[in-house]
Amino acid sequence: MTARSISRFWEWGRKIICVGRNYADHAKELKNAIPTEPVLFLKPPSAYVREGSSILVPLYSSNLHHEVELGVVIGKGGTAIPQSTAMEHVAGYALCLDMTARDVQDECKSKGLPWTRAKAFNTSCPISEFIPKERIPDPGNVKLWLKVNDQLRQNGCTSQMIFSIPYLISYISEFITLEEGDLILTGTPKGVSAVQQHDELQAGIEDIVTMSFRVDRQQQ
Repeated sequence: MTARSISRFWEWGRKIICVGRNYADHAKELKNAIPTEPVLFLKPPSAYVREGSSILVPLYSSNLHHEVELGVVIGKGGTAIPQSTAMEHVAGYALCLDMTARDVQDECKSKGLPWTRAKAFNTSCPISEFIPKERIPDPGNVKLWLKVNDQLRQNGCTSQMIFSIPYLISYISEFITLEEGDLILTGTPKGVSAVQQHDELQAGIEDIVTMSFRVDRQQQ
């Protein structure tokens, strides 16, 4: 087997752990309560999509939303990781989108059902190139932005997160063992909105990385 490279974590990483409602203004814009502990859900590795491929609107959704997020790439696994040493388990970062079938999520929420169909479909996790840890010395204070067809929709800072990255790593690892290659999506700032077929999405982290994706519809 070829040696695994953390810089291509999406090819072999085993899970994507997502944090919902981690920015108070985003929770408010969706009329959700501000959480007192992290809200978690999962995406499978089949959700990954890279630049050059399209984001596909699922056949069963007519209201797909963008959510730009800082992703944390785990470089050293562990269980019950203390906050004090949590950052030692981080290999680097990625700019990520948590694409959400909002109509499906709203229906699931109204019925008290899991969000899997709304969050875990193919192409629901667009990602940038791997960003080595040294390039983001303070992940708790980086600016994220997203444009749709050159119009700015999201513009926030990770300093607005309710739960910090060390806290999230410690919290998650209490009951889900973190493994090398895992990705943690840390939540999205306010400004989420719908995208349509043929839209062009651009997103960035300050002057560190940018990425762009086209939106298409899943074919029958």
